[in-house]
Formats: sequence, C-alpha cells, structure tokens
Amino acid sequence: MTDAERFADAMGDMLAQWRLPRATGRVYGHLLLRGEPSTAEELQQSLRLSSGAVSTAVRSLAAWGLARTIPQPGSRRLLVEAAGGFEQLLAASHERAHAFICTLRDAEGLADGDVAARRLVDVTDLFESYVTAGEEMLRTRHDR
Repeated sequence: MTDAERFADAMGDMLAQWRLPRATGRVYGHLLLRGEPSTAEELQQSLRLSSGAVSTAVRSLAAWGLARTIPQPGSRRLLVEAAGGFEQLLAASHERAHAFICTLRDAEGLADGDVAARRLVDVTDLFESYVTAGEEMLRTRHDR
C-alpha cells in the first residue's frame, strides 16, 4: 500500500468518525493529493470503489463545500476536485453547535434543582467556548 493510499484510508476513517461514509473520506483524501481534477472513473479505479459509492461521495463532498464538480462541455461527465478544507466542516459543526446552544438555553427554566441547573449551564458554557474558539481560529485564518 502506498503512502497516498494510507492517507486516503486515514481520511476515510476520520470522516467516518464524523458520521460520513468512509468512502466519502477516502475520496476527499485522494482529491486533496491530486494536482488536477479527477473523473469518477479514475476515483473508482484508484480507490477500488463502486460507481454508486463515488457518486454518493462526490455529492456529499460538494454539499459540505469540500469538493467542486466541473462540467465538461458536450459531455455528461464531470471532473471533481478538492475545494476548501476543514474550515467548511468546522463552520458546519458550529452551525449545529449554535442550534444545540439555543436548545440548551431554552431549557434553562426546566432544570430540576440547583445541581441540574448548574450542569445545564456548564454544558452550555462548554459549547459556547468551543464555538467561540473555533470562530476565532477561522477569523484568524481568513485574515492571513
């Protein structure tokens, strides 16, 4: 197995931990290392994936902003290339965390006693700190 294959597998394992299909992570890892866009057939061959797995992976990556498709004039075929990076995943994660924080805040008056109220505040504070730190990191990267 080549280092590039190991990297693609590691990306597959990483994104699988985030509840994305392992094939999606493998396709993303492969695209990150490519100097030029790939066809679906190249992805199938290189990664030994079915056409359905590649198609699903490409749609997922495009939806997350991690890949873009490039139409080919006069053909139904698309080229695919990596776009952006984990910034999009972090931003999407922050959107979910904001929704979670709102739900936690809505429950503030429902806690059964001081112990539960303190726990609810602690969880809310933790997620707010996570979002604040991540947003600061994203701002710093954009200012470069």
